[in-house]
Amino acid sequence: MTEPDSRAEEDPYLWLEEIDGAKAMAWVAEKNGQSRALIAALPEFAATEKRLLAIFNAQGRIPMVAARGGLYYNFWQDEVHVRGIWRRTTAADYRNLEASWEVLLDIDALARAENENWVFKGAQCLYPGFDRALISLSRGGGDAQVVREYDLTLRRFVPDGFELPEAKGSLSWIEQDQVYVATDFGPGTLTDSGYPRQIKRWQRGTPLASAELVFEGSETDMTVWARRTRDWVGGELVVRDFICHRVTFYSGATYLLGPAGLLRLAIPEDAEIETFADQLIVTLRSAWAVEGTDGKRVWPQGAALAIGLDAFVAGDRDFTAIYTPGPRKSLAGLAALHDALIVNELDQLRPRAFCWRVLDGRWTAEEWPLPEGGSATLSGVDPDTCNECFLIETSPIKPTSLSWIEADPRQPVLLKTAPAFFDATGMQVVQHNAVSADGTLVPYFLVTPAGFAPDQGTPTLLYAYGGFEVTLLPPPYSPAVGAAWLEKGGAYAIAGLRGGGEFGPAWHQASLKENRQRCYDDLIGVASDLIERRVTTPAHLAIEGGSNGGLLVGAVMVQRPELFRAVVCQVPLLDMRRYHRLLAGASWVGEYGDPDNPLEWAFISRYSPYQNVRAGVTYPEILLMTSTRDDRVHPGHARKMAAKLEALGARVHYYENIEGGHAGSADNLQAAFMEALSYTFLQTVLR
Repeated sequence: MTEPDSRAEEDPYLWLEEIDGAKAMAWVAEKNGQSRALIAALPEFAATEKRLLAIFNAQGRIPMVAARGGLYYNFWQDEVHVRGIWRRTTAADYRNLEASWEVLLDIDALARAENENWVFKGAQCLYPGFDRALISLSRGGGDAQVVREYDLTLRRFVPDGFELPEAKGSLSWIEQDQVYVATDFGPGTLTDSGYPRQIKRWQRGTPLASAELVFEGSETDMTVWARRTRDWVGGELVVRDFICHRVTFYSGATYLLGPAGLLRLAIPEDAEIETFADQLIVTLRSAWAVEGTDGKRVWPQGAALAIGLDAFVAGDRDFTAIYTPGPRKSLAGLAALHDALIVNELDQLRPRAFCWRVLDGRWTAEEWPLPEGGSATLSGVDPDTCNECFLIETSPIKPTSLSWIEADPRQPVLLKTAPAFFDATGMQVVQHNAVSADGTLVPYFLVTPAGFAPDQGTPTLLYAYGGFEVTLLPPPYSPAVGAAWLEKGGAYAIAGLRGGGEFGPAWHQASLKENRQRCYDDLIGVASDLIERRVTTPAHLAIEGGSNGGLLVGAVMVQRPELFRAVVCQVPLLDMRRYHRLLAGASWVGEYGDPDNPLEWAFISRYSPYQNVRAGVTYPEILLMTSTRDDRVHPGHARKMAAKLEALGARVHYYENIEGGHAGSADNLQAAFMEALSYTFLQTVLR
């Protein structure tokens, strides 16, 4: 049972928060059955599900890889390997049309052998031999994971090797016989958010209980973790150990762990750090005033600054700005090569890339050309050994391609191109700006189907997220959207609302806490713009969002129900009175505010969907979807909202996948079912 609060008696649906409670699960089974009968039984559902499953399992998909020790590693799921296989191939063979893969671990076989519903959550290989790995496995797809040491040579888990019981934690290599561990060590060792607050150093052959404490935070923090970085300086390998103490989602402290102990880096609490060669890279979420040899200088939020790490520790503050933001320009990410650093930028949502190097002690840069149209991103192939890059290109109607750049960025070599999973003939992609309630221009991309013309009441799906500095634009190729929606005559819009990261940290921070309504106004503005441009009408317009995006569409549905005909709300937050008491909810107070603080509840209460639905209002028809095994956003949010809306007479559909975690699905079979359910619902309601 989840923790009650002083208003628990006011909520008649509190019992639905009992995740595996018999009464709650009986309710879930009933609602799932109704959705299967009303939506999954429609003739178009079976055809859509079959089409999507074929796409998700298609052998022609690009197997994206991570390079380790000269080999390329990939995780793959298809019709035969439902839970997936972890595999590798050589760099040379990967360039062939059909690579020959060496299977390292078969998750389907492992699940059968151990009678567990394992979901692969990644592998961390041990440098430099890459013959050992720490394998993360989740039961059903949740965030809580089991970590076990695996021998890549013998293809087996190491007897008496490092093994971490199921928890929301981490295990990371120091060297072959030592790891950093952050996990549930027993009562009092977790934060209020359910994450570890202790980091320990664990020696092979000793019990976990005897691991040496390295750092400890408090129960009110978000979490802590440790990591070892690997950089190359003048041809020599340099390793450094860092401790990240995350007090809130966006603030905390970073420590360098050395022979003398922990040294807190003197950077802003909300800054992020990376290392490259002998340099410390500091990325700013807020402006930072520092005193250098030339006097005080204020670096703007969104900037990325570089300085020699040793010099910084000694007190030097003469930074080099390797990225400076501008109006509607933002840092899209950094990518390390062996002796160069790629800075990816979004300029008016158009991608640009710059290659930085340190020559004679000074940073120099050159712009690397990127293809026009859509999205293009550069990443390092193997920073341990080379300056080669991968170039990924994509757009909503152009299949994703993967190219390789050896030295000259003007001569990329095409390696892989995904198939055209839908017929994009006649489709168009345009970028628009809508006007929000306060006059802010809000960007969105609109994909129109073949034969589109205004004033036809085109069924239109509007997708958005608007939180946690997540960037959605420019949008990628989406086979599911294309095959299940665009090909069938629907238009698709995807918006970059405040709260997201499209224009850097200021764009995100503009919608935090007391300003959350701006995000909802932005979505309302985009919806209104679609109607004013005569793309669609309220009778043919739907909104979709998941997680924070589920809160978004729930809030907007409640505030402006007349604007929409349908809503798809996935793994959502909805009860903002209790969100901080449910699973990882306490970690998001920095985003939304604290409902136990009367001043903050005053603004949260104005938009919390669960508290604001009312009798006598005609709401759009809604499909709520979640997962029993979502241990990040509690399934009780979706359950209670469905029950309350249904009691008020709204048209409600509900489906809860028993597996899947916060992703909603654990394999391609489940993903195809859930996607088909959404698109069949939308096609039925909007036409």
